[in-house]
Amino acid sequence: MSLGKREHERQESLCVETRKLTAPGHHFYIRLNKLLREAGFDAFLEELCAPCYHERGRKSIPPGVYFRMLMVGYFEGIDSQRGIAWRCADSLSLRQFLGLPLEQQTPDHSRLTRIRDRFPRRVYEQVFQFILEIMGQHDLLSGQAVGVDSTTLEANAAMKSIVRKDSGEDWNAYATGLMREAGVIEEDEEPSDDERRKFDQQRSEKVERSFAHTCETGGARRIWLRGMEKINKRYLLQGASRNLGTLMRSLFGTGSPRGLQRAMAGLLGLCIALVARFNGAIRSRCQFTTFTHRIPTLSSTHQSHWHDRLPTKPKLGFSTGC
Repeated sequence: MSLGKREHERQESLCVETRKLTAPGHHFYIRLNKLLREAGFDAFLEELCAPCYHERGRKSIPPGVYFRMLMVGYFEGIDSQRGIAWRCADSLSLRQFLGLPLEQQTPDHSRLTRIRDRFPRRVYEQVFQFILEIMGQHDLLSGQAVGVDSTTLEANAAMKSIVRKDSGEDWNAYATGLMREAGVIEEDEEPSDDERRKFDQQRSEKVERSFAHTCETGGARRIWLRGMEKINKRYLLQGASRNLGTLMRSLFGTGSPRGLQRAMAGLLGLCIALVARFNGAIRSRCQFTTFTHRIPTLSSTHQSHWHDRLPTKPKLGFSTGC
């Protein structure tokens, strides 16, 4: 199988059928596609993944389409490849994001599995680094401290506690030892109470919030893959998609397609609150006077005389009376 390349510009058909009419794409995905195109994302992927394919053979799914489908899984909160494939096949805006015309079938979950197994882990790591370089170009990588944390991943064979067999260390002690070996912290360095509170606050705002976006909002709390190699590939792209969401939020004010809906709902709520406050201010300035009219009561004689004068035949609404 040879490498398939994603078409940047496609010649449209002269005769457009009614069933082939497309709807306008989602603004979030349009801006994300523009951002990736300006950064040369597809050309980078085609050059990176070329050694994984033969020079001859049937054209494969373009790497840009495959990695975009994994990004859709994060932005739409889908945790399985079957769900990602169904969502991309069902949505016209996602077809436009992937660059697939209506007459072309979207990749199913089995083809996504074969592509995932074809690419080695270094491909996913370099894609992750490429996204970080894009963030660095927009001045979003200014930190010098390294935050280390862990979260719980649900699986069909998950372990409640993970300890090393050789030393019996838990994840906290093992991560601390790795940080000391890497030179991140010194051997005898102990932070003060003020530094601990500062680090805890930053960890809650940055590290734990990133886990919440990646696992809860991004739909990666439960994993359906088997083997650490496959899980690492999936979560490298999940983290890269999370970084893209942070970049989109800094550039356009929203980090997910549903963020636009929440922004519109917040704007509508603000308008309703302003209108209610304006009406309350007007009512407080106005004075209302209630007039009470006394309706005279009729005696029994007048009531009987009044009922006798009522017409026995109802008056019709036509001029001819028929």
